[in-house]
Amino acid sequence: MAMSAPSGGGGRRRGRGSHRAPISEINVTPLVDVMLVLLIIFMITAPLLASAVPVNLPETRAKPMDNEEQEPVQLSITADETIYIGEEAVNEAELPARLDAIARADEGSERPRSIMLRADKNIVYGRVAWVMGELNRAGLTRISMVTTGSDSAP
Repeated sequence: MAMSAPSGGGGRRRGRGSHRAPISEINVTPLVDVMLVLLIIFMITAPLLASAVPVNLPETRAKPMDNEEQEPVQLSITADETIYIGEEAVNEAELPARLDAIARADEGSERPRSIMLRADKNIVYGRVAWVMGELNRAGLTRISMVTTGSDSAP
């Protein structure tokens, strides 16, 4: 006669889900997803908040302004200290009169003409300062210094 020993489970079958051990690790994938979404939101909105100054702007029916500016005047000083306006050489005595003529031509405009000052790097600083002083005396104050790029930082 054969006898069977009780299985101890009361005839119930033990499945995979009946006795689970608690998970000792935290799943960080949803946390990383939320943090990346927040990072992207802050990256997009931060520049907008920093550059906007709260101003109540008036309404207008005026036409948009034409943004085209006049061609800038090229003023160059070469290594031998010759001064050029455009491609025409100008001596030191006639420079003030020429600058006055440029300033008078721009008297009625809202945006005065800009001056692109190109000076050789080997000339004396005093020469450039004198030319800038003459530009200022004539009322031409929108001066841009033209330089070349450098591969190394100073």
